[in-house]
Amino acid sequence: QVQLVESGGGLVQAGGSLTLSCAASGSIFRLNRMGWYRQAPGKLRDLVATITSAGVTNYADSVKGRFTISRDNAKNTVYLQMNSLKPEDTAIYSCNAVSIADTYWGQGTQVTVSS
Repeated sequence: QVQLVESGGGLVQAGGSLTLSCAASGSIFRLNRMGWYRQAPGKLRDLVATITSAGVTNYADSVKGRFTISRDNAKNTVYLQMNSLKPEDTAIYSCNAVSIADTYWGQGTQVTVSS
């Protein structure tokens, strides 16, 4: 089992920055990929960014150039640095971790960007 605990959400003005953190515990050695997804009100959950155990990253087109995903393997933590935030970035951001056998989700953290 893997437990994911997110932190770092909040309210920020358009153009501002936030950093989300996701700390993993449990059977973390089984994790192949970690990432962030988001769900805005009335919409489906969408990919934001992912990073593999080898450090290969993938981003949604809407966040390329503004968001950066990184991971600290020593701390078992993945980060999402969000710059130049826009009101349309407002959503619940959830951490995701994938192993060979399972997919794990954090509880989610609210990010609200005011115009």
